[in-house]
Amino acid sequence: MRSRVSSPTNHTFDYVVVGAGSAGCLLANRLSRDPSKRILLLEAGKNDNYPWIHIPVGYLYCIGNPRTDWLYKTEPDAGLNGRSLRYPRGKTLGGCSSINGMIYMRGQARDYANWAAQTGDDAWAWANVLPDFKAHEDHYRLDAGEDPPTGGNSRFSDMHGHGGEWRIEKQRLSWEILEAFAEAAVEAGIPRSIDFNSGDNEGVGYFEVNQKSGWRWNTSKAFLRPARNRTNLVIWTEAQAERLLIESGPQGRKRCVGVVVQRGGREVTVRVDGEVILSAGAIGSPQILQLCGIGPAGLLQRHGIPVELNLPGVGENLQDHLQIRAVFKVSGVKTLNTLANSLFGKAKIGLEYALRRSGPMSMSPSQLGAFARSDKGQPYANLEYHVQPLSLDAFGEPLHTVPAITASVCNLNPTSRGSVRVRSKRGSDAPAIAPNYLSTAEDRQIAADSIRQIRTIVSQPALAKYKPVEWKPGVEFQSDAELAKLAGDIANTIFHPVGTTKMGHDGDAMAVVDSHLRVRGIQGLRVVDAGIMPSITSGNTNAPTLMIAEKAARLIIREARARGHA
Repeated sequence: MRSRVSSPTNHTFDYVVVGAGSAGCLLANRLSRDPSKRILLLEAGKNDNYPWIHIPVGYLYCIGNPRTDWLYKTEPDAGLNGRSLRYPRGKTLGGCSSINGMIYMRGQARDYANWAAQTGDDAWAWANVLPDFKAHEDHYRLDAGEDPPTGGNSRFSDMHGHGGEWRIEKQRLSWEILEAFAEAAVEAGIPRSIDFNSGDNEGVGYFEVNQKSGWRWNTSKAFLRPARNRTNLVIWTEAQAERLLIESGPQGRKRCVGVVVQRGGREVTVRVDGEVILSAGAIGSPQILQLCGIGPAGLLQRHGIPVELNLPGVGENLQDHLQIRAVFKVSGVKTLNTLANSLFGKAKIGLEYALRRSGPMSMSPSQLGAFARSDKGQPYANLEYHVQPLSLDAFGEPLHTVPAITASVCNLNPTSRGSVRVRSKRGSDAPAIAPNYLSTAEDRQIAADSIRQIRTIVSQPALAKYKPVEWKPGVEFQSDAELAKLAGDIANTIFHPVGTTKMGHDGDAMAVVDSHLRVRGIQGLRVVDAGIMPSITSGNTNAPTLMIAEKAARLIIREARARGHA
């Protein structure tokens, strides 16, 4: 979408949204529906016209690419035996929805019951977030106008929407080895699932993806394209928010009145009549707040940043999903390793995508999913599997040349907590990202149990004819201590950072925002992105982020109307 520039003498808006990622694009769409309101959407990255953004397999060329990625790395992590990890975050219109795995996953109803309890606000309970999920959804199963039953008296439309901007489709591929793995999971006691997004995702099935006819469907396409003719919406790309403008009013009340933006080699001051909304993500939003003097006083003072507001939770409570990648060599079956390691195979892959928008180039990073309990004592599914008909050392590295599959598993509800903290007062310095993976005994035990469960699944009769052989981590590792250490050696993030600007009730000293996502102690300032999650959802985090933005847009509009009538 072409950026429109407001008059150089009038940089005043009703709303400024900082970050044109998953949340920011949806917010810009919703807020600009009112033609009387002027909205500025800021994006530090470039337009999303880079071709690899739109081809599903292009994530391989977007992650680790400065054209589309902030190129963050974590601090050396004791839980990972001193390793640091690449930590991709989208830097383009669409943000992480332009480089992520495209998996549509809401989490479990219990996640939102937990949010409601932590905030004291029932608006975040499952029954009250479900309408926000459905509001922008366009689910392929409802395309024909039919409403299939899902069990009992419920229909598919009870849980899903149609006609919204956010397209959800089934994957356009088929792999014999994945079918066999699914059957093996059933033999191991994991039920089949017909819908991972009905509030209880326990089971095995194929992930549904945010694609449209074999192309990636990012939030720029979904929410900015329909708004492109709205003259009240201005979009600035390559525009970095440098700092927030905070003023003191009556009784010492502080208010955010604007943003200083670095654009085109110069500073531009933007004033706001309504609100500034930070949607820069769980890394970017706490960094901006800290650079502006809003955060833990001790941290700010160490870096010579004047303390505007001592808000100790800013940058704390970082949570992420750490996946353990187990690799098994197989025989007598096609995998992507062998197909993509020959000129003929590559040509076939390219031709299939060109003609039908299907096959490996249409693949999300993970195709088959499963949600299971790490042991029989767990009251709900606490593990998520991402199963792939391929293997490699790490994303961005070449595929192995031997036939193999990868069964990755992550702890959905880690108890480890990390942080995002500025390193200096300079906005150009990346923050220190310290997830503190596997730092609790509970997380280490679940890591060991999950590796054992992978082995149980792979040992089932459905996979026997393919003669799977454990390549990584290796059958010589058996004890809890060995497996937990191995997890630290081979595990990697699946890029789900949340929680660094958590919402909470008035008595929570670490809460950064209230249940309406307003920053505590600063009027005219909200955070609307994955950082506000008090606890991580039980699955991939893009869909919950869109839900948060949908709910926030309604709150913002409703509160603005109430002020107008006051």
